[in-house]
Amino acid sequence: MVNTELPDVLREFAAKYPQVWEAYNRLGEATTQAGPLDERTQRLVKLAIAIGAGREGAVHSHARRALKAGIAPEELIHVGLLAITTIGWSGAFAAITWIMDVLPKEQA
Repeated sequence: MVNTELPDVLREFAAKYPQVWEAYNRLGEATTQAGPLDERTQRLVKLAIAIGAGREGAVHSHARRALKAGIAPEELIHVGLLAITTIGWSGAFAAITWIMDVLPKEQA
């Protein structure tokens, strides 16, 4: 099943290659169940990984997922702030702006 909340290009990919998309989703489910981290921690870690990798789309995606999981916008921004001393000011600030892209306008 293709998630209608996905960006168009990803939804089109999933429709064209459903077996690949399903396998990718099964791998994601398996990795979330493979260890002791709770969903909240997993969401923050995945956001941090996306920030460290400098992947704008992944930062958007993981920030949206974290918000849906009930993580506060301030906590997402804090993950970006923590990145300053690891990836540098410019990379971290870019990530913070990517996080702000998905926050409700009154919280950005």
